[in-house]
Amino acid sequence: MKLAENKATLSFSDGSPSIEMPVYSGNIGPDVIDIRKLYAQSGMFTYDPGFLSTASCQSAITYIDGDKGELLYRGYPIEQLANKADYLDTCYLLLNGELPVGQQSKDFHKLVNNHTMVNEQMQFFLRGFRRDAHPMAVLTGLVGALSAFYHDSTDINNPEHRHIAAIRLIAKMPTLVSMAYKYGVGQPFMYPRNELSYAGNFLRMMFGTPCEEYKVNPVLERAMDRIFILHADHEQNASTSTVRLCGSSGTNPFAAIAAGVACLWGPAHGGANEACLNMLEDIQKMGGVSKVGEFMSQVKDKNSGVKLMGFGHRVYKNYDPRAKLMQETCDEVLKELGLENDPLFKLAKELERIALEDEYFVSRKLYPNVDFYSGIVQRAIGIPVNLFTGIFALARTVGWIAQLNEMISDPEYKIGRPRQLFVGSPRRDVQR
Repeated sequence: MKLAENKATLSFSDGSPSIEMPVYSGNIGPDVIDIRKLYAQSGMFTYDPGFLSTASCQSAITYIDGDKGELLYRGYPIEQLANKADYLDTCYLLLNGELPVGQQSKDFHKLVNNHTMVNEQMQFFLRGFRRDAHPMAVLTGLVGALSAFYHDSTDINNPEHRHIAAIRLIAKMPTLVSMAYKYGVGQPFMYPRNELSYAGNFLRMMFGTPCEEYKVNPVLERAMDRIFILHADHEQNASTSTVRLCGSSGTNPFAAIAAGVACLWGPAHGGANEACLNMLEDIQKMGGVSKVGEFMSQVKDKNSGVKLMGFGHRVYKNYDPRAKLMQETCDEVLKELGLENDPLFKLAKELERIALEDEYFVSRKLYPNVDFYSGIVQRAIGIPVNLFTGIFALARTVGWIAQLNEMISDPEYKIGRPRQLFVGSPRRDVQR
């Protein structure tokens, strides 16, 4: 963070003295006005619901340019990482700032793969949940419970503890997600296999059974790995901000990540791809492809209350760069599994076609986003809709950890304490 040559001046129409505030510049992106001394100098706070115009931290991890449709992990375009790296190399990059080279990559892969098992007692903890519980409810509990099983790495202020917790979380999340799935469908848990890739191991734990050997399909393996890469981090979104805020109190890394899992569960955040598939299934029940035109007309009608899920994005005002990559993966997976003519996927393709051609959607830049395609891919692979957000949490864990570590290492970090504009009753006395 470097001081800009110019300063910001805040003036008041009531004659109060003007206030000069420093301006800081990042390496790329908008400058920020430092308002830390605003209350001390003016007795006023800023008002910014949703923090849409507030930079809560300085970060060197992920950069998004919504107008250009650009996403960078540590400076590397997401397109290059998705095509030239795997998920664990991307994890190393997010955690350490540089891509691993040669033996570094091999050592990191081995380190993560050797810690994929979870304490055997976790399965008994898991059995305390109802079989029909939502996987995200289960996963929130399991991740939070890790601090009880691995309490030798819960000091968030100890760099070594944070490193150990990071490896454990990245390694064990696929195991926990697959356990939550297996428990819900009544199948035996599958232990991880160290010789498999991160994505291949996850597929085997999800879909393998003790009855026969599970062979990992390389097309599906690569698809899962790409899903993980594309969801690994996304700057200061709701769940990442939750992890940072939770961690700012000094709580242990497992609790902070569990808070992120809970936030991600919301349909406006990590549950967006689940909502997208539910929308497709609703249209299919209405009559499928033949009803797409009618559905889109309802979407255009502001009074209908009908929303088009999986299109447009809060940040991207251009095509979501992750969506382009996921679109390619979607086509590869559907072709590999022979599902090009599946009714739901044909319906999705028709929605996509209309949205990319119709002036109403094009003018509003409502392009298909990553949630639209990732939901289709996961459904094709066989992942149930209610587990989509769990997959998202698995992939995002490394981003949360990287952001948490960065915050703890920042000498300017403080416990989060947002302010408010109070609109309730002023002081009054009890009359009795």
